[in-house]
Amino acid sequence: MATPSRPALNPAILLLPAGISLLAGINAGLLLGDLVAPLHRDGLAERHGILMVLGFLGTLISLERAVALRHPWGYAAPALLGAGGVVLAVGGPQRLGTVLLIDGALVFVAVYAVLFGRQRDEATAVGGLAAVAALVAAVLWLRLEVFDLLPWLATFVILTICAERVELARLHRPPGSERILLVLSSAVFAAAALTLLVPALGIRAYGVAVLVLAIWTASGDVARHTVRATGLPRYSAAAMLFGYAWLMVAALTWAVGGVPGSRATYDIVVHAVFLGFAMSMVLAHAPIILPAVIRRPLPYHPVLWVLLLFLQVSLAARLVLGGGVAPIWRLGAYGTAAALVLLPVTALSLVVIGSRRARRPQTPRQTAST
Repeated sequence: MATPSRPALNPAILLLPAGISLLAGINAGLLLGDLVAPLHRDGLAERHGILMVLGFLGTLISLERAVALRHPWGYAAPALLGAGGVVLAVGGPQRLGTVLLIDGALVFVAVYAVLFGRQRDEATAVGGLAAVAALVAAVLWLRLEVFDLLPWLATFVILTICAERVELARLHRPPGSERILLVLSSAVFAAAALTLLVPALGIRAYGVAVLVLAIWTASGDVARHTVRATGLPRYSAAAMLFGYAWLMVAALTWAVGGVPGSRATYDIVVHAVFLGFAMSMVLAHAPIILPAVIRRPLPYHPVLWVLLLFLQVSLAARLVLGGGVAPIWRLGAYGTAAALVLLPVTALSLVVIGSRRARRPQTPRQTAST
């Protein structure tokens, strides 16, 4: 059997379009909140959610899965998703950007189909379900506003992360856990579909389904124990626990309040999921997963705690303290935007530090100790 070939280019190059989507998405978010932004372009604000979720997170997640696939064609998923994000970021035709996102999501689904064929496990099936949710969101954006397809974007992120957490904790969970994951994730997916047919009932059912999945996943996560460790394990665990807490806040808001009827409520569900949950999880996993993608070390450094806590405090100021208090809300909004900008800057700085350490010649004592 032929050995899967390695891509001719370093996969890290595909982080560039993800970064462009991130920066454009941050700018668009500031415009959407009527805040001062570096760049003003007609129509950019309305692309905020798609840029952040499919352009940025979609490219990152599909890139990680392409690395796991170990076949060059798998990199078409992050390449197409990244290209779609760049088209939207630079003000290109929305339909062209959407078509590229759809094509990227289609390849992403195919990547999961091959991975499931190899592994035949429920966690991979849930990841595939998440990729289908991303595809549905991209297709729906041809006709609907982001407000209406929000549950599909959230489902993509939520199922992807929950599947990964259960897969990584497989040895620490009781038998049958992955089957429960599949059942709960299927309920979330079905509830997302119900929001299109009966929005008032569907969004409450969606909130309940997400809440059950979040509580179940968090209760069996090893982060509950490793948070008492030191160094990287403690940092990653704290980031994950913050993420679960924010996801539960969003789920409760949906379950109790139904369809968001105000800007403040919509702000809570959107940013509790995509900033509080998703970005906390990105921070938790970056020192572990990113080195496999970029082929460079990303050493743990206490500065990661500063970035994590800055994100949490800014988000709390925006969503909890800022309700009805415009100055605090604006301060929180600028703070979360700054935290997102600092994420790639911090990661790049740590990669440079790690690479320099790796090239530094060892002393005879260091060589003997290894």
